[in-house]
Amino acid sequence: MRADTAAAGFAAMGSEARLSVLRTLVRAGEEGLIVGHIQARTGIAPSTLNHHLRSLSEAGLIIQERDGRSVINRANYVQLEALAGFILSECCADAESKAVTHG
Repeated sequence: MRADTAAAGFAAMGSEARLSVLRTLVRAGEEGLIVGHIQARTGIAPSTLNHHLRSLSEAGLIIQERDGRSVINRANYVQLEALAGFILSECCADAESKAVTHG
């Protein structure tokens, strides 16, 4: 994952409301949720919720799929796992190099 892609993903999660929406969708699983159900679970006003969903979608953190007149929103687990991998990819690298030079 490129650093700019990771930065955009982390920035999209940078508000408490968007993080709440994303966690709600993660909890919902592969079925996803329509906007009304997300609103009911988060308490976020519909117009504000649409703004947050757009931000999460543009960052690739959620996938939106039209189903008739409804839009199903799902967490993009592939992208979320890639973000986690990006931030953890160098975990403890400095600690390991110190152990080698001092060992």
